[in-house]
Amino acid sequence: MKLHELKVTPGARSARRRVGRGESSGMGKTSGRGHKGQMARKGHKHKAGFEGGQMPLLRRLPKRGFNNFTRQTWAPVNVGSLERFDNGAEVTDETLRECGVVRGRWNGIKILANGDLTRKLTVKAHAFSAAARSKIEAVGGTCQVIAD
Repeated sequence: MKLHELKVTPGARSARRRVGRGESSGMGKTSGRGHKGQMARKGHKHKAGFEGGQMPLLRRLPKRGFNNFTRQTWAPVNVGSLERFDNGAEVTDETLRECGVVRGRWNGIKILANGDLTRKLTVKAHAFSAAARSKIEAVGGTCQVIAD
């Protein structure tokens, strides 16, 4: 197929509506605007969410709490899930994502102490709990904090 052989599918494109062109056109007289009122006037405008003077939904719903826009979210990784790596391996953000331990968008990774570790690993993460750090170092591993 070539560009000059392309054809529009029948019914895919319709002619634009020409309003105010006489009664028999079906769009004459009021031109589809109805009779009187704000929407019938030229230059009519109202805000998004305007409900005709009724209390808008956004104002009817209760507001609670506070959304902290500077919040840091950490991906929790337990020491027990590091057991899958080989002895002497270097565990980083990339290796944790490749093996599926960490998924999604996070500001950093925090290693937590749940589970047991028997392998000597070099773990690079954004934060460590005190118990996790002691478990990693107890088997001869090292903990390195990544500063972003």
